[in-house]
Amino acid sequence: MKKSCSAFLISLLLFGCSQIEKPIDLTAKAVNESSRYETGHVTENPLSSYVKLPGQLKPFEEVNIYARVNGFVEEVFADRGTVVKKGQLLVRLVAPEMESQVQQAASKYVQAQENAIASKEKYRRLKEAAKEEGAVAPLDLDNAMARMKADDAIVMAEKSNVDMMKNVNSYLIIRAPFDGVITQRNISAGALVGPGSKSNDQPMLVLQHLQKLRLEVFIPEAYVDQVDVKRPVNFVFNSMPGKTQEAKISRSANALTNMRSEAIEIDVQNKSQELKPGMYAEVKIPLLSAAKSLLVPNNAIVRSTERQYVITVKAGKASYIDIREGLKTKDSTEVFGELAGGDEVLLHATDEIKEGTVIK
Repeated sequence: MKKSCSAFLISLLLFGCSQIEKPIDLTAKAVNESSRYETGHVTENPLSSYVKLPGQLKPFEEVNIYARVNGFVEEVFADRGTVVKKGQLLVRLVAPEMESQVQQAASKYVQAQENAIASKEKYRRLKEAAKEEGAVAPLDLDNAMARMKADDAIVMAEKSNVDMMKNVNSYLIIRAPFDGVITQRNISAGALVGPGSKSNDQPMLVLQHLQKLRLEVFIPEAYVDQVDVKRPVNFVFNSMPGKTQEAKISRSANALTNMRSEAIEIDVQNKSQELKPGMYAEVKIPLLSAAKSLLVPNNAIVRSTERQYVITVKAGKASYIDIREGLKTKDSTEVFGELAGGDEVLLHATDEIKEGTVIK
């Protein structure tokens, strides 16, 4: 019995030893450098027949109404939201000292007229008396004529002064320069207004023409020459999703702003005044069908705080090409730079790949 147990233990030990695996080689395999790089190509295709850009509504006409002379507000005839017509009375000012100046100018004008009449009568009498030889000295007649002409000139000057004072006095009556809606009111009766008052920092009233609006859109420099002005523009306001409107480009600035873009305007009819200035819209600007774009895969673009670039493969080496991004699609991005269709670019590129790195 003891011998059989011993034999069993020995056989079990021998079986366990036979099942021991060989040591595993933990040495990492050499990485094939060429497998690190994945490449794609630059394609040249029409990206879209239009470009989507944000737009903002502006009043077709807008004016800040200020007082042109110092005075007190006597009465305000319009408030925020008031619809007014051209020439409608908006504000009446009062300035007692101005009334006195008008009366004073009128008095001087009357006095000048009387002096001119007297001068003419004196010259007439001297001229009549001069018909008798030696009755009137020639110098006295010349002096009378000069005085008459001077008094006539004074009359004309005083008349101009009266007209000027009347025009200034008319500044106390403020009327609407065009049809529109009062969108802001900053005064009340009794307020001191005018160029010399502290209240002149802000307008008394703000008038906007809202029956027609301007939809302002800024076209990036890259698309300025590609806009098709003959085709209509489609736009949808953010506050009215699903309601697409159509119109044509009405005017353009023909100059680039500091943001390297050109402003265009689209006239939008708003007789129901459903639309409000300041509303934003998504605008589809039609592009010329011949326009083509350079597209690279989205994951080929390297972005840093200083630059945006792609890494191309030229003669088997990495080469940096600076780019500017345009429109984006699901898989590709429009770029602008020293690239051409068919150029090979690295995918999933990083700034760890240095200029001149060998790409096998």
